Amino acid sequence: MTTKNFSQILPTTKLLRASSNLHMVSIGPLVDFGMRVMNSRIMETDNIVRDVVLEAVRHTFYNHFCAGEDVVEARRCIERVNEAGLRVMLDFAVEYTSNNDACDHNLKGFLDSVQSAMSLPPSSVSSVVAKVTAMLPLSLLERVSDLLRWQQRDPSFNLPWKQNSFPVFSESSPLYHTLEKPEPLTPQEEIDLQSGQERLWKLCEKCVQANIPLTVDAEHIAVQPAIDYLTYLTAIKHGKNGNPIVYGTIQAYLKDAKERLLLATKAADEMGIPMGFKLVRGAYMSSERKIASSLGYESPIHNGIQETHACYNDCAAFMLENIANSSNAVILATHNVESGRLAATKAIELGIEKRNRKLEFAQLYGMSDALSFGLSKCRFSS
Repeated sequence: MTTKNFSQILPTTKLLRASSNLHMVSIGPLVDFGMRVMNSRIMETDNIVRDVVLEAVRHTFYNHFCAGEDVVEARRCIERVNEAGLRVMLDFAVEYTSNNDACDHNLKGFLDSVQSAMSLPPSSVSSVVAKVTAMLPLSLLERVSDLLRWQQRDPSFNLPWKQNSFPVFSESSPLYHTLEKPEPLTPQEEIDLQSGQERLWKLCEKCVQANIPLTVDAEHIAVQPAIDYLTYLTAIKHGKNGNPIVYGTIQAYLKDAKERLLLATKAADEMGIPMGFKLVRGAYMSSERKIASSLGYESPIHNGIQETHACYNDCAAFMLENIANSSNAVILATHNVESGRLAATKAIELGIEKRNRKLEFAQLYGMSDALSFGLSKCRFSS
């Protein structure tokens, strides 16, 4: 399959619009001003201003970075991306919830995403992306994470609801979010936890039916232990057919990222469970540093960008070596050209075939098209 270049796919006007959008989002004061406007009271009280602002956003940044507001628009976008020789990770964009009714509603949205993917041409969708915080109340995930952290401090601490999973912590993982022994889950919280796990399992079952992997996003570390725990349980339950159906996400800007990746991969291999990982740099740097500082602890994030780059590239190299000799898989999500070059070179050295579905590269829509097209032109899945 050949990949077209930009001039064959996009008209000059669209390329110029894309360049303008990317230039605007690179101007810090402009972004700060836009955020202040979007969060201001005038957006709630003045309908005319709100409509003007939302229309401006829709025709600039939204169109550039989002596939569409509904299934019809998203399908048209997917078809354009496929025509260019790329595949998509389908992401139903919802944020955290606070009650079970909202969780049930969001599950339906995720299931509809899988159903939509099933109606598209085969292999046009590489995976469906889900947020656990959209399927379990945020407060419950915080409670479960607290309990898991305390058990990491004190292995004798009993969690009667906990099932056999892969490790979610390493020796260097931060535990400062839980400074006091938490109360056990109430009977209702245990019921809600089981309900949330069943939502994730139901979504995964739909993905198995569609033969489309499920990628679970990472989030801030106050809830990440619970997310990892639930993700690994889902992989154990559904990952026994020889191919990974579940991908967890590792954020390489965290100091414990590589240790946790090694521990989870080793446990998966020992249990004979094919496991996928999506490797990213991370998205919660400001809030993570602020929380750690407020509690008097060192930031869990690498001290500099070069350390983050090194961690990402080390994790990528490890996963490439791992998938070359196992049934595991990796998605290397990066907008960094050097990381893409290093990983592609390593894959070739290891004899990992191009278009091998155990290795995929990923970029956010509209963020790094040059890298996406470059990798695809080299016949790596992207």
